[in-house]
Amino acid sequence: MSDEKKWIRTLLCEDVPLREGRPFRIGDRNIAIFNLGDRFAAIDNRCPHMGAPLSDGFLYGPTTVLCPLHAYRIDVDTGRVTSPPNPGACTETFRTRLEDGAVWVEFPANQTSPGGPNRSDTR
Repeated sequence: MSDEKKWIRTLLCEDVPLREGRPFRIGDRNIAIFNLGDRFAAIDNRCPHMGAPLSDGFLYGPTTVLCPLHAYRIDVDTGRVTSPPNPGACTETFRTRLEDGAVWVEFPANQTSPGGPNRSDTR
């Protein structure tokens, strides 16, 4: 399995309202992109507890998303569940950058493929 990664163009910055999240599909994976105000964060769009879409949750504090199903709190920077205490529970996070008014996400190259509900541009 390769550790190679590539940057994927996802959503326009203006399409993710301040302090909210939006889903985006890359290959067969669904990720959540959050507008934290001063930057954007990307995280797997599944709560590690019961799989609820984190993009439907709301930001609580500076970097915590509140799961819409059972109110689990997940840090969007680390992917760790911060409440209730569960040291083993976490979800994958992804590096982001802003370019040309869009959010770009660094994603494993072997998990990306064109097509699907949201076609992604790659560089």
